[in-house]
Amino acid sequence: CCVGVWCVWGGLASLGCGGGGGGVWGGGAPPPPPPEASIAGIAVGAALSGLRPIAEVQFADFIWPTVNQMIGEAARIRYGSNGKLNVPMVLRSPYGGHVRGGLYHSQSVESYFAHTPGLKVVAPATPYDAKGLLKAAIRDDDPVIVLEHKRTYRSVRGETPDEDYVVPIGSAEVKREGTDASIITYGLTLHYSMQAAAELENEGVSVEVVDLRTLRPLDTETVLESVRRTSKALVVHEDNAAVSVGSEVSALIAEHAFEYLDAPVMRCAGPEIPAMPFAPTLEAAYMPTAEKIAAKLRELVAY
Repeated sequence: CCVGVWCVWGGLASLGCGGGGGGVWGGGAPPPPPPEASIAGIAVGAALSGLRPIAEVQFADFIWPTVNQMIGEAARIRYGSNGKLNVPMVLRSPYGGHVRGGLYHSQSVESYFAHTPGLKVVAPATPYDAKGLLKAAIRDDDPVIVLEHKRTYRSVRGETPDEDYVVPIGSAEVKREGTDASIITYGLTLHYSMQAAAELENEGVSVEVVDLRTLRPLDTETVLESVRRTSKALVVHEDNAAVSVGSEVSALIAEHAFEYLDAPVMRCAGPEIPAMPFAPTLEAAYMPTAEKIAAKLRELVAY
């Protein structure tokens, strides 16, 4: 059974990415309790009862009331029951900036959840990966948080096969091969990184781009293999740089590929600001862009 909680009840359908779902209940779904904590709690209970629910929070900025249900309960139930119980549920939410959403509709929340053992966190950047990762998440026996960048809903296009397929959770992908430097990224900044890599190619620099796709568990081997080939690494994401997924990737490279490096691991990420600004000039200053990534790449390859 697959019931899209917020798709059915009005959440992501309002953003143009939910397929509705009145047919699930044969005439429309009943309205949910409004608090996000209840949405997550209902999903945890449904998963423990044998269903595979998909709960949706309309914006990731509103996800904080789910923390006790997701981190305090869902992530720990398999461990606490010594493997006798599991929570096969999905919590899906749009996140991220560069959409003029301001303080309450633009935030990146991935690091908070990726810190937690027992949770899986994915962040697709393409239609193919979004479909494949969502299907993999639904079929997974553990709780999975699926974060979809809002800007990609209308700015990224791509084909998805009609036949059944999944993108395995925990698998990164090399989106562009290169020899001089590696970019490790995810989400919207994948597309900015691809633009920057194309710009550097015109300058004679070959840049490899790795899309993490899954933030927990990380595909450590794909990341390390790329860095060992190119000997230089730039980690890119829009979340704050400190205590982030990018911090973990940087530590991974330093710990397991240090002897291959010809330069320090560099990062292009969000600044130490507690929320995405609303003003266009401030939002632009906050966001990693293709231009900023290209500038960091030039600094890296010149080291």
